[in-house]
Amino acid sequence: MSRRAFFRFSGRKIVEKAGQALDETVRHDARRWFRPPFARDELTFLTTCTRCQACIDACPEGLIFRLPVSVGVRAAGTPALDLRNRACALCTDWPCVAACEPHALRLPDPPEEDATGADPAGTEVADHDMPAPALAVVSIDVSTCLPYHGPECGACGTACPIPGALRWDGPRPRVDMAHCVGCGQCRVACITEPKAIDVRTIHARTSTP
Repeated sequence: MSRRAFFRFSGRKIVEKAGQALDETVRHDARRWFRPPFARDELTFLTTCTRCQACIDACPEGLIFRLPVSVGVRAAGTPALDLRNRACALCTDWPCVAACEPHALRLPDPPEEDATGADPAGTEVADHDMPAPALAVVSIDVSTCLPYHGPECGACGTACPIPGALRWDGPRPRVDMAHCVGCGQCRVACITEPKAIDVRTIHARTSTP
């Protein structure tokens, strides 16, 4: 390897490692908040979001708010979900995403279709029904959930909009994260105080302290 090639290779490695370190840092910071539906990965989101507030204004539930300066200069002013006090309605037309012109919130590409209107498997493609994205990780605190101590409840079950997200062992609910998207509707419906249902960020599940 020539001297020039060596320094070019070394420089590229330094940039890659710096990028990885920054990505890990912002993901670690992101354990403190919930991003709106279809937010891009945290590093891309931070470099794409213009803090324009369009998604905040578009949310019919008033669920989206600006992060305060106290979270740090990188994320201050960017949108987050107030999932500890409210719930995402999982709007069918995703108005918050539609309002995001810089595409910090971005729907995934729909399935490919050919000129006949069929997908690659040969089935007809109708209006694309976009599945809800994962917003948070939900868990049940069995020490405070009523059915785990005798009284029947079921308030969370009637509130959950996602089939299969809540499973039942008799009267006792449990969360199936293979289906749950973390919208928080079960938490809002929970009648215990403090809430027996907890929501954590997706980054809290994958990041190290």
